[in-house]
Amino acid sequence: MKKFQKGKHIIIWGDVIESLSEIENNSIDLIFADPPYNIGKKFGDVFYRWKSEEAYLEWSYKWLDLCIEKLKSNGSMYVMTSTQNMSYFDVFLRTKITILSRIIWYYDSSGVQARKYFGSRYEPILFCVKDKKNYTFNTNDILVEARTGAVRKLIDYRKRKPALYNSKKVAGNVWEFTRVRYRMNEYENHPTQKPEALLTRIIKVSSNKDEIILDPFSGTFTTSFIAKKLIRKSIGIEINEEYIKIGLRRLQFTSKYKGVSLKKDRKPLNFPSRKYKETLNLVGEENGT
Repeated sequence: MKKFQKGKHIIIWGDVIESLSEIENNSIDLIFADPPYNIGKKFGDVFYRWKSEEAYLEWSYKWLDLCIEKLKSNGSMYVMTSTQNMSYFDVFLRTKITILSRIIWYYDSSGVQARKYFGSRYEPILFCVKDKKNYTFNTNDILVEARTGAVRKLIDYRKRKPALYNSKKVAGNVWEFTRVRYRMNEYENHPTQKPEALLTRIIKVSSNKDEIILDPFSGTFTTSFIAKKLIRKSIGIEINEEYIKIGLRRLQFTSKYKGVSLKKDRKPLNFPSRKYKETLNLVGEENGT
């Protein structure tokens, strides 16, 4: 495990279980966890696939327990995983923490879709809090345009004094954000990069300035990048050295790493053949943000 720090931001290069164990309990205001989904994605030069679903879940429960320990009493946690595994995460977490919302991140897809079944166009997110009576939710920071009578300037007569319908509201639990695609300004060479808009909403609504945001699977370090932009502190954990270099560059820790200039990799992802993909049966971990 190796730690880099600059100002209010920390990058940890290491295993997630080991790294989380070194963080002080009850010290984190907000956690965003986007772990590997165990569906055979290629991260850098390695595919990550656990030996069995049971092994993946056993590993997941370990880091989930650690994340809960690290949260402050009024802290919040957002957790992602595959649609196949989210039900297991949900059942596990509901006995340990309060799940306030089950969010769907919906996106359109311009790529090839399934032809013999209904292809997936969403990813699930759990919004959890330690104390359902005491947590941060900055309503006014994440209001969206209401598609209601306000657009047509209709009057709400239910109020004591009739008035126009509100033109702003809190978004529901279906969030539509475009996936990060090649040639987008925010694109990094990573297969499961999450959009800045998604992290911006989460960090704005569930944290305040100078509070600590933790991402145990940092990937492209979008969580830390947005945390810095919004004047929060951040801790990002990542096991892949190539992605550590992305974090060092995006957070402006340094312009060189081991004597080599850190430049943005604009190459599109290369997808190997399905035959090769199915021959691998690895136990490992990788990150998604």
